[in-house]
Parts: sequence; C-alpha cells; structure tokens
Amino acid sequence: MNKEEFQAKAKQKMHEFSAKINELKAKKAAASEDGKKKYDEMITDLKSKQSELEAKFNELQDASKEKWEEAKSTFDSISDSMKKSINDISDKIGI
Repeated sequence: MNKEEFQAKAKQKMHEFSAKINELKAKKAAASEDGKKKYDEMITDLKSKQSELEAKFNELQDASKEKWEEAKSTFDSISDSMKKSINDISDKIGI
C-alpha cells in the first residue's frame, strides 16, 4: 500500500471512530445520572486516543520517506488500541 492509499484508509478510520464517539454521546443523553458518568469516562478516554491519532495522522502527512514506516507503525498501533476500546465498549453497551 502506498502512502496516499494508507492516508486515505487512515482518514476513513478516523471518520469511523468519530461516528462511534458520536453514537456514545447520543446514548449518554438517554442514560441515568450514574450512566452519564460512565459514558463521560468512556468518551474522555476515546477522545484522548482520537487526539493522539489525529496528531499521528498529521505526522504521516509530513513524514519523510525515512520516517514514513515509523509514523505508519505508530498510527496503526494507536488505531488498533482505539478500535479495541470501541469494541470493548460496544460489547458492554451495544453500539
């Protein structure tokens, strides 16, 4: 996969993650007070990972040929961590 293809897939992943966070926000609105606190914790954790992912995506766009593989690997690692968190949350609450 070349750099442009990877960036397009990375951008798609980020959009999917944003959609999942928005789903959590919508479910939070209907939750009890205790439930809202739990949603806030989950959303805060995901938004932190999302910020890391966006920063790494920006590095990918500016990465030299020498730094490309390292930036790509780090992006994949953060992306995988975020996907796992979303899957864990989905298993718990069904998003």
